[in-house]
Amino acid sequence: MSKEIIVNSTLNEARVAVLENGNPAEILIERAHSKNVAGNIYKGRVIKVLPGIQSAFVDIGLNKAAFLPAADVYVENGERVSFLEKSIDGSITDEADIDGESTEPKEIPPIEDMLKEGQEIIVQVAKESIGQKGARLTTHLTIPGRYIVLMPGYEHVGVSRKIEGEEERERLRDILKDIKTDGVGLIARTVSAGHDREEITADLDYLERLWAKIKEQMTSTKAPSMVYEDHGLIFRILRDTATADVSRIIIDNKADFLKIKSFLREYMPDMHMEVSLYTNDIPIFDYYNIEIEIGRILDKKVWLKSGGYIVIDQAEALTVVDVNTGKFVGKRNFEETILKTNLEAAKEIAWQLRLRNIGGIIIVDFIDMAKEENRQKVLKTMDVELKNDRAKASVVNISPLGLVEITRKRVQESLSRSLSEPCPYCEGRGIVKSKLTVCYDILREVRRIAPFFRNKKVYIEAHPDVVDLILDDEKQSLDEIELMMNIEVEVTPNESFHIHDYEVTPMD
Repeated sequence: MSKEIIVNSTLNEARVAVLENGNPAEILIERAHSKNVAGNIYKGRVIKVLPGIQSAFVDIGLNKAAFLPAADVYVENGERVSFLEKSIDGSITDEADIDGESTEPKEIPPIEDMLKEGQEIIVQVAKESIGQKGARLTTHLTIPGRYIVLMPGYEHVGVSRKIEGEEERERLRDILKDIKTDGVGLIARTVSAGHDREEITADLDYLERLWAKIKEQMTSTKAPSMVYEDHGLIFRILRDTATADVSRIIIDNKADFLKIKSFLREYMPDMHMEVSLYTNDIPIFDYYNIEIEIGRILDKKVWLKSGGYIVIDQAEALTVVDVNTGKFVGKRNFEETILKTNLEAAKEIAWQLRLRNIGGIIIVDFIDMAKEENRQKVLKTMDVELKNDRAKASVVNISPLGLVEITRKRVQESLSRSLSEPCPYCEGRGIVKSKLTVCYDILREVRRIAPFFRNKKVYIEAHPDVVDLILDDEKQSLDEIELMMNIEVEVTPNESFHIHDYEVTPMD
């Protein structure tokens, strides 16, 4: 599969698109006023310990207090920890088999025995702030390099599960055991497959020098403060995504172009990909048709080539995807039509999850299939397509109703949430009151205040469409109110009003 990395870099924003066979597979955006903090290390201060939920809130200098669960508090000589189980491979998206770890769950000490209010601790951001939740923290530090991940305070070595060949896994494990120094654990990242001892050792030397600088910062800074900032978006992509199948990198900013060349030369000398400076007058994302895709990311409905479509609904806790045949009527029989639509939808859904960076729990409502054989085909297709995803994703068996549950690692907000904000008119509900409902609200308000203003005039101001409805369809109701309540009502349109805005004002 041919890959290209397209970079649009300006003073206030960096945007990166990973193209697979010419189509955007991942789009990542980082803005100057809201930089990503996942992977950063801070010296924080515990501001609240909550035994009831076995967690603590920590001030690390961000707008919101960050959240630290008991399971992610480092314990001296601790063996198995939730953060390392679920998030390794540097980009916090892969899993690793850790040598020497027991599969038996370890008992976690009570949070109140490990932390006290006012205590200063070193933490790393495991997840960005998402929605109303603050950032999630861990005290199990991981420092990613190109080929390996350094884990201070551990003695284990491990290999990314995405490296499947047992012989290669053993080779990497032996290298790590041989080069490892005391007091640090090592994980071989997926990209390390096929690379020799010399390259991996050079990566370890760099990480150990970096860890020494971080330790110096830890002692010299006061809480709350940052002691280590992970690379910016462009260089994280180079470190975590630029593999042998990436043919070239194209960037439209000369300063960053030179920095990329220098970064590759210093940290990734084995990579011989082409790096090009884009100089065309047409904006780079327009030239590669990426801007169109960014616009479509905010759409709920995604059409399939067959004529079917999927609808993607994101809620706070989960995402629901509905599959429909749409305009596709098939050629032979109903079951075949459904199967073809579901198979096409499975591929598109896996693509959209990556493209939109949707994480958490995803429920897919496939069209009901009568044959178990067809259900398994859809499930297998979904599973195979998700293997191309850098983020850890797993699929649960399809239910008799055609529902499939997917979990996908979520480290930061989805792209659509990053690009948008709740509608100020509907407050994020996605719907507004109908004109008729607003009309009746106004009439009820007039009836409510009329007894207190008899023989007076009541002034109504509303959106022109609502005013038309009051004066035409509801004129009889208005006349009845005026007669019964002994008031005079004047209705005036205001084009600056939103459809659900109105004012009912009694005049003296």
